[in-house]
Amino acid sequence: MAKIKLGILGGGEDSLIGILHRVAANMFDQFEIVGGAFDVKHEKSLKFGEKLQLDSSRVYKDLDDLIAKENSLPEDQRMQAVSVLTPNFLHFPMAKKLLKNGFNVICEKPLTTTYEEAKILNEIQQKTKVIFAVTYTYTGYPMIRQMKTMIKNGEIGKIQKVDVQYYQGWINPLIHDKEKRSATWRLDPEKSGISCCIGDIGTHAFNMAEYVTGMKVENILADLNYLYEDNPMDIDGTVLMRFPGKAKGVLRASQIATGEENNFTVQVYGDKGGLKWEQENPNYLYLLKEDKPLQVIKPGHGFLSEFSLEGTKLPPGHPEGIFDSMGNIYYGVAMAIKDNSKFDGAYPKLNDGLRGMNFIEKTVSSHKKGNVWIKMED
Repeated sequence: MAKIKLGILGGGEDSLIGILHRVAANMFDQFEIVGGAFDVKHEKSLKFGEKLQLDSSRVYKDLDDLIAKENSLPEDQRMQAVSVLTPNFLHFPMAKKLLKNGFNVICEKPLTTTYEEAKILNEIQQKTKVIFAVTYTYTGYPMIRQMKTMIKNGEIGKIQKVDVQYYQGWINPLIHDKEKRSATWRLDPEKSGISCCIGDIGTHAFNMAEYVTGMKVENILADLNYLYEDNPMDIDGTVLMRFPGKAKGVLRASQIATGEENNFTVQVYGDKGGLKWEQENPNYLYLLKEDKPLQVIKPGHGFLSEFSLEGTKLPPGHPEGIFDSMGNIYYGVAMAIKDNSKFDGAYPKLNDGLRGMNFIEKTVSSHKKGNVWIKMED
């Protein structure tokens, strides 16, 4: 079957996330990158397109140029999907135009800068029925998929406690310098939305809590830290979560955890056992039982779930990482576009991004109202 023709918005020479998406798109031989608009400056975009060995006629000035010219091509030649890798404030207008013009969309998170914008995208997608993925990257790890399967199969029993932590320290050198914190786009509400830490990494943790447990958070209570009066964006926060059936959870996120790199951990405890996973050591899933020694589960073995094995590309003992995780999401999108999906949860959908925006706004609201419990919308 022919490869899916993919375009990219953003993700150019200076992008940290661009190479991750390009490698992921090529990983399963399901996509072919044919063009895009990689930079706001067309000259830089053309130069980058040349580096990728793309036809210069398909390196566009902007999104409107891309849509007009792609739609003028024969159907078997035009882009079928577009990845949106731009700063947060551009996600909504770009995704909206792409949806209305029939393109399948792969969008970086957070989905938009407001919950209302996310609801608009959801309404359009419900009408157009195109595929829309939000790249909560870590859901693609084989051991996370194994964790999800084991919880669904009841291997740790009824869930009692969910603990997700995402600690980074990269803002710490910037936040204490007024000039630097004022110049960082992540701390600019016009470009990032109402939240920095929760919007950037807290949503990953929130999405993961719901993804692996299969449960929806019903209520939250948040306490955020802005550190300086002139800083309008949270850079640290703790959120208490209530799930159905008396299960409780805690989400801890920080970008001022000094010295931390990308410390994302997921822990779920049931009445029969617990599961623990660490992103910095993603090939190990720990199973805890009261009457048995600690068990360490690793990817690639035939006794693992089919869902886990579908996302495993190498034999046991060969480490896989974040490129593979994102590649599994792109593969899930490709299978959906080709109407050949096998697994629920093969890629994060628009509704996951919608839930994420709801979580961000409810978290900020809970904090500003004096750390009160707030109900999440369905």
